[in-house]
Amino acid sequence: MAKVRVRKETGTLFIDFFYRGVRCREQTLLVDNADNRKKVQSLLNRVLKEIANGSFDYAATFPGSAKATSIASKKLATSSPLSAAVAASLPGAAVSTPKFADFTEVWFAEMTPQWRRSHRTCVRDVLDKHIVPAFGERQVSSVTKADVLAFRAHLAKLPGRKSETLTPGRINKIMCFLRQILNEAADRFEFTPAFRKVKPLKMKKSDVHPFSMDEVQRILDTIRADYRNYMTTRFFTGMRTGEINGLKWKYIDFERNLILVRETLVEGEAEEGTKTESSQRDIPMLPMVRAAIDAQFKDRDPECPWVFSTRTGGPIDGHNFTNRIWYPLLRFLELEKRRPYQTRHTAATLMLAAGESPEWIAMVLGHANTSMLFRVYSRFVPNLTRQDGQAFVGLVNRANTPPAQPTKADEALIKKLKSLAPNELKKLLAMADSR
Repeated sequence: MAKVRVRKETGTLFIDFFYRGVRCREQTLLVDNADNRKKVQSLLNRVLKEIANGSFDYAATFPGSAKATSIASKKLATSSPLSAAVAASLPGAAVSTPKFADFTEVWFAEMTPQWRRSHRTCVRDVLDKHIVPAFGERQVSSVTKADVLAFRAHLAKLPGRKSETLTPGRINKIMCFLRQILNEAADRFEFTPAFRKVKPLKMKKSDVHPFSMDEVQRILDTIRADYRNYMTTRFFTGMRTGEINGLKWKYIDFERNLILVRETLVEGEAEEGTKTESSQRDIPMLPMVRAAIDAQFKDRDPECPWVFSTRTGGPIDGHNFTNRIWYPLLRFLELEKRRPYQTRHTAATLMLAAGESPEWIAMVLGHANTSMLFRVYSRFVPNLTRQDGQAFVGLVNRANTPPAQPTKADEALIKKLKSLAPNELKKLLAMADSR
């Protein structure tokens, strides 16, 4: 999509647009302010209008531009000077656009500033391994819905990391990046998006297997002493693996009794920011957590920034801990094999079972709202409280119980009361009230 942008080095405005399948950037000498933006936007609007009606003269509009010569030598994709939108609507007509691989690099470069390092690595891996090899040499506008569906079918046959084939979740993630690329290209070059009415694959609902309070206590009593404070904090804060492994002493607020979640550990490196905006939070240290943090602080290495570290002073490696500490411990205790991430689910279910406010629990866990709590965790609360539905059953039973029939003694009492004079009945009621 054509835009007015500002060059950071000079603070001046330039226009960014595509012409005949080539990305063009033309610099101005105007500094970035409201009035100058209106002027440059007006110029861009005129350029786009002339491109659409076929009257755009690059050299005349931008005299001295290095792009003018190379652009003039390119042939139009259609025989008449129609806009890309009009040309795309003609039967059999093709829109001249960049190669998919070239446009993908432009898209990746433009999106990179808003991504975290780990996400950039993930996207780059998917592009290089799956998407670019499949579509790289084709014009981006030539990719059709049939191509998209065929690509998805191809992905479904590839072997997965922990399963026979790629899971629907993994396939949807790859397709999501392809969708973003093709939708952006369709928006810029005005052709029909290939992803129309292509829905994500249905995914199996993920299940959670939290530990009971008894199991939590057995784990804390049995685990190696140098990991007891670590596991106590995991179980009673619900922190994610990357959050607790990346926790540094500078983010422990002893005065206000808070753990500040500000960084995560990704592939052994600390990364500023968190998984989501709501994940950046302040977690109150409950008494057992505060005791674990205090004990950890007492035995800390002053040169080590990590709250929980290895014997060599580095942060805890998630894979190493899982395979060498966690799984052997579960086998020893004869507990079902579960990932360490289940400690987060355990914290949520225990807090709910204790009757804590769902809003407070969502804040501690870093959820944007309470919807996930009720959708994922609430089914475990009845299993712990054993009160599920009993109040409702009681209400229904009371409503369906017929009124009791008076006994002979009741009938005799009623007859006697009716025979009393009004003043005698008042005295009797007054005596009953005084008692």
